[in-house]
Amino acid sequence: MSATAAGIDGLALVVVTFNRSGYLRGLLESVAALDPAPERVVVVDNASTDDTAAYLDSAAAGFPVPLTVVTLTENTGGSGGFSAGIQAALELGAQWLWLMDDDVEALPGAVAALGKWTGTYDCIHGRRYDEAGNPFFWQHRFIPLLGVHVPVRGNVFRDSAAFETNVGCFEGMLISAGAVRAIGLPDPRYFINGDDEIYGWLASLNHKVAYVNDFVLRKVRPQKQIDLGIRHLNDSSDLSRFCAMRNRGHTAGYLRSHGRFNRAGFAAGTLLTAAKELLRLAAVEHRFSGAGALWRGWRESRAILRDAAWQPMPPLSGPSGPAVPRDPETGRMVL
Repeated sequence: MSATAAGIDGLALVVVTFNRSGYLRGLLESVAALDPAPERVVVVDNASTDDTAAYLDSAAAGFPVPLTVVTLTENTGGSGGFSAGIQAALELGAQWLWLMDDDVEALPGAVAALGKWTGTYDCIHGRRYDEAGNPFFWQHRFIPLLGVHVPVRGNVFRDSAAFETNVGCFEGMLISAGAVRAIGLPDPRYFINGDDEIYGWLASLNHKVAYVNDFVLRKVRPQKQIDLGIRHLNDSSDLSRFCAMRNRGHTAGYLRSHGRFNRAGFAAGTLLTAAKELLRLAAVEHRFSGAGALWRGWRESRAILRDAAWQPMPPLSGPSGPAVPRDPETGRMVL
């Protein structure tokens, strides 16, 4: 049974990995067992220094669908990795792109479950389980006034198997190539944190974005978390906290470019972002030493806000996007 038969013609899975070959191995093994399967897999090696390159060399030889490796010469974060992976997948002819990190596994029947929605939506998020096998909450809406995403209370699937939204998540987003060309590639300047949020919002301006009530992924990396009732709050890192605040500057740029920036509302959203990160530190990680990362990120966001030369990522022209160079000896795509 092909992906086309499941309603996903030209499906490419795009995975970004960095120094987690064990998780990557589990993900690719789950993908190899899918039926229907993606038509191809693109793995972006974000300049890993572990045995990722060697593992991918061995995996590619016997993988049941074409497996393309894009090797980056420096770690560009999730946003840079997905930007490079989508660019490569489009060059290879992808019509749909299924984006995910390396610390998840695909559930049997995932492609068929998502395929039934591709005639209705251009950007689709299936559901996922956490590492303990419990449903993982990630239903949100983006509030342009504040420039933040907020959780949606209650059971969003109570009345329908699809819930339309305006925010994205690269841990499982399925998006059409047409939508990608209209938006442009994910913005590498984000590095991590907020890149998928704004990408989903940009998609929603001219395309339908939805969560669907089909479980397609399982998170395998355990995380500390607390239950706040309307959402779970996970542990994080100082780098992620820094980027959460720094990237407010880039998010403001996108809101401005679409005439949706409100200075007072955005300032309130920045305060909410900082408060959430401080709560994460206190309640989940039981420390405050990461507060300095928030201050440094906020200062950099101010510089981005003042940058008169800032421009959003441009739409892609042409059917396949820009060409990706290849290593003449290994044939790998290299950026």
